[in-house]
Amino acid sequence: MNLKEIKIFQHLAHSLHFGKTAEAHYLSPSALSRTIQRLEQDCGCTLLVRNNRSVGLTDAGHKLLAFANKWLAEWQELKSELDANNQILSGSMSLYCSVTASFSHLPGLLDRFHTNFPQVETHIQTGDPGLSIERVLNRQVDVAIAVKTPDFPSALDFHLIDVVPLIMIAPKDSAIKAIDDIDWRSQPVVLPEVGPSKRLVNAWLKQYKIEPNVYASIGGNEAIVSMVALGCGVAIVPDIVVQNSAVSHKIQCITIDDIEPFELGICVLERRKKEPVIQALLGLINTESNG
Repeated sequence: MNLKEIKIFQHLAHSLHFGKTAEAHYLSPSALSRTIQRLEQDCGCTLLVRNNRSVGLTDAGHKLLAFANKWLAEWQELKSELDANNQILSGSMSLYCSVTASFSHLPGLLDRFHTNFPQVETHIQTGDPGLSIERVLNRQVDVAIAVKTPDFPSALDFHLIDVVPLIMIAPKDSAIKAIDDIDWRSQPVVLPEVGPSKRLVNAWLKQYKIEPNVYASIGGNEAIVSMVALGCGVAIVPDIVVQNSAVSHKIQCITIDDIEPFELGICVLERRKKEPVIQALLGLINTESNG
């Protein structure tokens, strides 16, 4: 067994999902299966119990995971000590964010990071923003751009990069020009199905005792903006989603003064924040925030 195989096993032991681990390590499902088979051959025992629906660790698998955690932690500590002796920071970092954040916040952040640390490689994954925290907790990525919520996990460290207001949006040709123009009994509303937006939008509607005429509940703010552009109703979304949408010209924006904004930032496992590459990124963010 080698370091790479142990890292792959550790990830799989936490995710318990072959597809997620294969994606995180840029492997085909068959290549991941072969890696686990080699580890089982080296250990002389079965490490995983798997069927079509689930994956679990055997007793031997739990023992190997404990060994892997200790070995990788000691290796990271040694690598940090060795890296501290080098004047030029090098290594790699994986980052997860939403498609919108990859346009709105990531380019500027990475430009500044690569200017300061040109020897560090970055690997970007994009997808559902609701998965950002899970990806970091499961070690599928090193850091992620995420929204801070009231139930934000204590195992994560959060560094603010922006406060993002939420706005009301309506089709461009709509007669609605202000919140007071909306007849909530008849006006169709597109609501967020999941994610931080759902909590904030529902709280605002409850505050004003509004029972919306729900046209649809949609997963993903980008999809909600598209639905509004098609004339399906009004919605409340983060303004950066509209700014970076291909259909923004078909949307009109209405300010909401009393709705809680998003706190957008970089999250990382608390126990990993002092790793050199991650520490460099967080230091850059904190320097800009304090400046």
